This record gives sequence, C-alpha cells and structure tokens, in this order.
Amino acid sequence: MKVSGKLSALILALMVGVLAVGCGGGGDVGSKSLKLGVAGGWDENIVIANLTKVLLEDELGYDSVEIQTLDLNLVFEGVGNGELDAFQDVWLPNHEENLSEVEDDVVKLDNWYLGQTEFGIAVPTYVADIASIPELNQTNIDQILGIEPGAVIMERIPEETIPTYDLNQSLVESSTQAMLSEVESRYSNQEPFAFVAWRPHWMNLVYEFKYLDDPEDTLGRLNDSSEISSIVNEDVPDEHPVAYAFMDALELTEEQVNEIEVLIREADDDAEAGVRDWLEDNRDVAQPWVEAADAARES
Repeated sequence: MKVSGKLSALILALMVGVLAVGCGGGGDVGSKSLKLGVAGGWDENIVIANLTKVLLEDELGYDSVEIQTLDLNLVFEGVGNGELDAFQDVWLPNHEENLSEVEDDVVKLDNWYLGQTEFGIAVPTYVADIASIPELNQTNIDQILGIEPGAVIMERIPEETIPTYDLNQSLVESSTQAMLSEVESRYSNQEPFAFVAWRPHWMNLVYEFKYLDDPEDTLGRLNDSSEISSIVNEDVPDEHPVAYAFMDALELTEEQVNEIEVLIREADDDAEAGVRDWLEDNRDVAQPWVEAADAARES
C-alpha cells in the first residue's frame, strides 16, 4: 500500500513522540547516569552519596550513579566544570572559600543534615585532668593525629592553634581512614593520644572521648556548628530533574547518619550493603525523598 507524504509525516511525528515518552518524557530525558563526588574518605559523605546511588538506581530509573572519591578541591572544581554532577557534603562556613570559586556554576540545595555539628581536637576520656587544648602540654602526648591536608582544620591547627598555645605536639597529616585506624589501635591499647574529631560520625558512638576547649578561639568558625548541604552543577536541575528533586528532599538526623555509618562498618565497609540494611528498617524515612523525585518525573 502506498502511503501519502502527509500520512508518512504524521506517522513519523507519532513515532518521535512515542520515543520521547519512552526515553523519560516529563522526567530525566536522555542520559540516565549521574556522577557524584566524595571528598576523601568522609563517612557522612559516603552515607549520603550511597543513599542517593541506591535509591536512584533501584527505584528511580537510573542506569548508573558513579561515585568518585577525590581531594576536596577537585570535588568542588569537578562540580563547577560539569565533570561531576553533585557534591553532597558542603560544610558551611567551613567550605566558603571553596564554594566561592565555583558559585557561579553551581546550585546550592537546602541543608540535608538536621543536627548540630562539632569539629575540634579531642582526647580519649581516660586521658584525665585535661579539658582544653593548651593543657595538652601537661601530658606526654607528642602528636595530634590528623586527616587530609585539604581540610580547613588541617590548616588552622599548624597556622593558629599550635603557635598560639606554643604546643609541643606536631600535627600528623593522613587520610581519614588511616587516622581512624590509628585511633582504633591506640584506643584499644589505652594509649594517651590526641586526634581531630567531628560529628556527625560513628566515632562518637564507638569511642568515649572529649572535645577539648579552645579558649583563644584558634579554630575560629570551626568552633561553631556548621550547616551541611549539597551543590549540583548548574545544568542538573534541567537535565536531571528527578535526581535534583531527590537530593533536595533528602534529609537525615545525626542519629540516622551514625546508624548508617555503623551498618556500613558491620558490612565490611560495603557502603551499598550498609545502606540497604538501613533502608530495610527505615523505608518510611526515605519515602518522602522518593515521592519528591516521582513528582518531578510526572510534572
């Protein structure tokens, strides 16, 4: 049967329309992959990134959500230039300088963390008769175990804290995971030591320790509670409305963050397994995030 030109054009238009719907019309059209940046080995960042990965892939139609672990500066740079789609562990005001360098190329989301943060130098509670940083000189502690050199606190301690208090201790630069391994070893042996500590983090559940007072405020804004939020590349709201709505709706308390971190540890550091274990008993917590994403797909 010979088909007229007008009928051929109509059939072609209908086929294009069907294909558009099949590719996700009303939702994320085109690519169903996403790239998330994780700074160093920050546990709360691993939690939030893997929650996003699992739920986007399992329930919201994403073929692949890739998690890339990089230095903090490279994560901000990557979101700014579009090599990464999102970074979900922006501490403010701690990361103000990093954010200022890419603020014209990113969108900041609402805070996802609902608790109070804390950052500082700590010692185990069995290190008696010490409550402040300058009192470290009254102990035989000779090091402060630290984390990645790109962290703000790793700049403040040698530039401000050590000289202000004329501390005898040196700061040890390391990765977060290496520092935590050293903390575990020394704590198990009841050795006196000092280390960089923060919350939210599972360390606050596993170890008994105290944050030392900073009477001269050498850590500056780090002594105040921070807000934790996410940034996405400026193109994400249009190109990935479902993922954008999901990340913007996601929120967790300190207790929830710590619970997931502990489950990840119990799963031999398999982040996806730990997240799925948590979701089995906390589906009601995650449901509003999924519903927000579904609403964006349908709009």
